[in-house]
Amino acid sequence: MSDEVLEAYIEKYINSQMGKEINFAWQGGEPTMAGLDFYRKAVKLQKKFNRGKKISNAIQTNGTLITEEWCRFFAKHNFLVGLSLDGPEALHDTYRKNKGGGPTFGKVTRALGLFKENKVEYNILTTVNGKNCSEPLQVYNFLKDSGVEFIQFIPIVEREADELSSELGLSLSTPSESCGEDTVTEWSVDPEEYGDFLISIFDEWVRNDVGKIFVMNFEWALSSAINGISGVCQFSQICGNAGIIEHNGDIYSCDHFVYPQYKIGNIVADDPAVLFESEQQIKFGNDKRDKLSDECLNCSVLPLCYGGCPKHRFLPDPSGARPGNYLCRGYKKFFTHLLPYVEITRKLISERRPITDIMELADTISS
Repeated sequence: MSDEVLEAYIEKYINSQMGKEINFAWQGGEPTMAGLDFYRKAVKLQKKFNRGKKISNAIQTNGTLITEEWCRFFAKHNFLVGLSLDGPEALHDTYRKNKGGGPTFGKVTRALGLFKENKVEYNILTTVNGKNCSEPLQVYNFLKDSGVEFIQFIPIVEREADELSSELGLSLSTPSESCGEDTVTEWSVDPEEYGDFLISIFDEWVRNDVGKIFVMNFEWALSSAINGISGVCQFSQICGNAGIIEHNGDIYSCDHFVYPQYKIGNIVADDPAVLFESEQQIKFGNDKRDKLSDECLNCSVLPLCYGGCPKHRFLPDPSGARPGNYLCRGYKKFFTHLLPYVEITRKLISERRPITDIMELADTISS
């Protein structure tokens, strides 16, 4: 990203935000490849254009380039760092390989140790893929034994290149509404296995770790069930507030939709506040609700899911109307399993009892 684009991004993004706190989220590819000086410039520009707001930064990294110098910078400027770690060594290294095809587990766990030593605030992002999905407790217990307290599980769903993606020079498919389950890659997670993965970990967590380990997937689900508010876009009724800016300043509707038809402007030439109130962007967000499949509309756990991420809606609807979400069977399994715990959580809240009391009641609930 050039200095011109970086400065335009920081100034215009700050000016476009009405809240008291503004968060910058740096992702890639691998964002540390931009170099530490890039982030030093970014922090300097944030101070230059800050209008009395609280500025925070988050960065998602695979951890392979992390050094003591990076950690000192993160700690000094209060960066929240997401570290990608897919479980113990054999599971992590199945797909997390370096450019030469070698393992990365050692570098990632070294980064984890450096974060702890330098008091860097961090969480773990674990992708759930075709390999580690069959070992949920092995993954979870490994993270616990590693001293991790904050975890997020992300299902991997990728499809082989279609005609449009091939024309764009991409090796994986663009979002499309007309293909079947047989197009997913071998490293993608099976829908029902993803549901079983979450259920196995939830059952362990709800009996032993509530208040000690924070699994964002469970917090999102319980929040949706109890308050009607999801903490994440894919389970919200509408979306469209998770735009992304590329290195050249181009802005897209969503970080899952960085394709030509979803480009809405450029940070150098345009005002992001205007772009995200545009007819194109509003329609993009509303389509999440307006294009639900008939199966979704008749689903008992619709308010917990709202059809999931539109990028994963590519399975033919039995009615032939609109495509369904590839992960639907897994989501339905998990959210249905969660419902009895939602009721007891509501009861604990109404009685002003700590949520941790659910651990004493878990066996009763499951029976």
